[in-house]
Amino acid sequence: MKNQLILPMVLLCATNTGAKQQPKRQDVPVIIIMADQLKYDLPGSLIPNIRKIRDDGVAFTRTYCAAPLCVPSRGSFFTGLYPNHTGSFINGWGEEDEHYSKVKSGTPNLYETMSKRWDSHHVGKQHFFTADQIDKDPHSKTTWLTDADYKKWLKERKIPAPGGKIFKANAPELVSGSNTSLKSYSIPSFKEYAPGLENFTDHYYAENAIQVIAHSDPKKPLLLNTMFLAPHPPYSIPEPYFSKVEPTDFTLPDNVGVWYKGQSPLQMYSLTGFLGARYSRQQWAEIWPKYLGLVCLLDDEVGRIIDALKKQGIYDQAMIIFTADHGEMLGSHSLWQKMCMYEESVHVPMIIKFPKSYTPKVKQCDIPVSLIDVWPTLIDFLDIKEAGPTDGTSLMPAVRGESTGRGPVFIQYDGNGSYGSNQRCILTGNFKLFIDTFKDELFYELYDLAKDPMETDNLAFKPESAPKVKELFQLLKKHMNDTGDLLKFSDNSYEHFLKNYPQTKAESKE
Repeated sequence: MKNQLILPMVLLCATNTGAKQQPKRQDVPVIIIMADQLKYDLPGSLIPNIRKIRDDGVAFTRTYCAAPLCVPSRGSFFTGLYPNHTGSFINGWGEEDEHYSKVKSGTPNLYETMSKRWDSHHVGKQHFFTADQIDKDPHSKTTWLTDADYKKWLKERKIPAPGGKIFKANAPELVSGSNTSLKSYSIPSFKEYAPGLENFTDHYYAENAIQVIAHSDPKKPLLLNTMFLAPHPPYSIPEPYFSKVEPTDFTLPDNVGVWYKGQSPLQMYSLTGFLGARYSRQQWAEIWPKYLGLVCLLDDEVGRIIDALKKQGIYDQAMIIFTADHGEMLGSHSLWQKMCMYEESVHVPMIIKFPKSYTPKVKQCDIPVSLIDVWPTLIDFLDIKEAGPTDGTSLMPAVRGESTGRGPVFIQYDGNGSYGSNQRCILTGNFKLFIDTFKDELFYELYDLAKDPMETDNLAFKPESAPKVKELFQLLKKHMNDTGDLLKFSDNSYEHFLKNYPQTKAESKE
């Protein structure tokens, strides 16, 4: 594995021509595989099984989550709606703000809609929180195997779960947008998981997904949502993956361990900066192999699922979607986890493999798209009726080599366990504007991703960029108004920002 170049997960492939129509779209098996906290750019040698799906599918190279956090991202993914419309903004660990984590009652979603025809199964992490608690509904047509089942399985065998106190530290968290509370969250410490791979979270999920594939209802097409935890922390990792990746297997990006002049200091009020900024570039260089070890584990488990699909004769028939709920900073900009608007946090891998009987006209799509577009794409391709309204755009025109008519991509963040520390983002073309807030403060950042892919030069401070900032701000504000955003920005907020930060004093450091 030595001397491998870091390659984007989705590489340019030759364009195909010609298209064959699937005669019975509603009989197509659908397999959704979602990783948790997976970076969009990874060493190609570490993900051979995921790359095989890409080779057979269409790669969407500029896919963004609707929110860089597990629960609201999945709430949007499974409904095709922005968080402002789902009502799911945060993870909701704090009792005071828990209601902000749940998708509103009666909101149409992928599970309930597709289970009317498909043999529907969920295996893995369950962070699609709904006010209706569809995963606990005894009348649900979906079979649910979740993290609770995994914990019960371990308890019955008297085996400890991965993780523990050494993988956590205290961090401040804004509650209800007004009060600061002390919470315990993951840190990038690492240690071998002694009980071994056979008892590890994602191996358990893959094993159960394989059983579903082998024993699904032969009278219905299969719908399998496999939600992996890897490579989300804790970095409590079984061998051989704990020791699998060497420093020579990857190149540490230049922006790791660096806090840039022009970077929002408000990030220090959240765990992203509060915990991440304490690690040096050298420490991150030691942490990266452990994260990538979990990536290797994930890839092998994905490979087992693909093998099971092929064994049952389902792979060629199936529509397979591989993606992640959000990314991972892993020290870029001196930040940890996600919960911010930089590329490492919000840009995710996404591949759609179509049934063999349908030939897309392209192998790669490079326009910005959102995870909220996946459900509308399924509705379109599978000709699903009565799915309800969505905010997303079907990607089928792009698959056919046509214009999608898709507008800007919008992303929002409203706090982790509790509501507060909001951020809003708009991405159109190569420009990305985001606004970071903490109580009454706000901070603007603007980047040209074509010229500055690592987002090191904040153009919001440059007078010549003011027209672009104002243009994107008006589009962002319109979106916020149209979707009923709880957060409000004054028309002169950019001028206030420039007045409060005439020249940022932050120093770059390693």
